[in-house]
Amino acid sequence: MRLRGLLFGVLALWSVGCTVKPKPIAYGSDGCHYCSMTIVDRQHAAQMVTKKGKVFKFDAVECMMNHQKEVDQETVALFLVNDYSEPGELIDAKQATYLISPGIPSPMGEFLTAFGDEAKAKSAHEGNGGDLYTWDELLNRFKP
Repeated sequence: MRLRGLLFGVLALWSVGCTVKPKPIAYGSDGCHYCSMTIVDRQHAAQMVTKKGKVFKFDAVECMMNHQKEVDQETVALFLVNDYSEPGELIDAKQATYLISPGIPSPMGEFLTAFGDEAKAKSAHEGNGGDLYTWDELLNRFKP
């Protein structure tokens, strides 16, 4: 009976430890996994979660894009980015629309910004210039 309880406890802890979900970013204290800068910008941060539940936080989308060159894509469950229009709100990176424009600076100088709403991305593009990208187009742009 005691062994069964111990086994149940170990299995319960294991299942909690492998939960695949994002973790809140502690702006001002969490560091970027790629460049080690402190994450302070609520409009440009990003996060990657593996299928085993390990979370990598980034101060900018470009850091996540550069880091994923070093990662087997099959191990990643979630790619998340901050929605520029909703600071601090993480959205599915694969569904976002991206703008690279010198009119909107980002923490690492790539001028890369994510939008959850394509119409807002197009509006920002009209006001700031630059180029719009889908997730797949962004992946191609950041290929080694």
